[in-house]
Amino acid sequence: MKKASKKEPIVLPSSKEIAQAYREEKYKRNFLSTIKSTIFMLIVVAAVAVLVAVLYLPILRIYGQSMKGSLDNGDIVVSVKGSSFRQGDIVAFYYNNNILVKRVIAYSGQWVDMDEEGNVYVNDQLLDEPYIKDKDFGETNIDLPYQVPDGRLFVMGDNRKSSIDSRNTTIGTIAEEQIVGKLVFKVWPMSDFGLLE
Repeated sequence: MKKASKKEPIVLPSSKEIAQAYREEKYKRNFLSTIKSTIFMLIVVAAVAVLVAVLYLPILRIYGQSMKGSLDNGDIVVSVKGSSFRQGDIVAFYYNNNILVKRVIAYSGQWVDMDEEGNVYVNDQLLDEPYIKDKDFGETNIDLPYQVPDGRLFVMGDNRKSSIDSRNTTIGTIAEEQIVGKLVFKVWPMSDFGLLE
């Protein structure tokens, strides 16, 4: 004769336990959904920030000595896109697949002249240039006085002795389409952090 086997009784969860398990599962789904949407938003915000920085606020690192005193080798600056520039503004512009940085001296139609000591005149008015440490005639091979052509800017570096700029036909005057932006803020080194003048 076969012995009857004892079966364990099936214990069903209570309605409280089912409700608790349901709440835990719902919490996990909501938590994962929140994490996914947060990550997605962070990616979108980062992409927009990069796009704005590239298109409207290019960040540039300075190389060379043509702006020595105002901007030194290794400085990091923020520029702003735009099309209106004043005399004395520092601009970055494209030249032969490089970006150069110089200061706006004169606009189209104005006359630029220099004396042997390196004093600069625009429309026969001596420029007040407090940003210049040492004036110099520099590498000038244009005929002075020089009238700036239409749609162009006459630019010069602050380190007049070593800067190759609009005084030389190698670079000449620059078209507004060449301009990357106006330099407005120095972010590095931290000791010089602040607006550019």
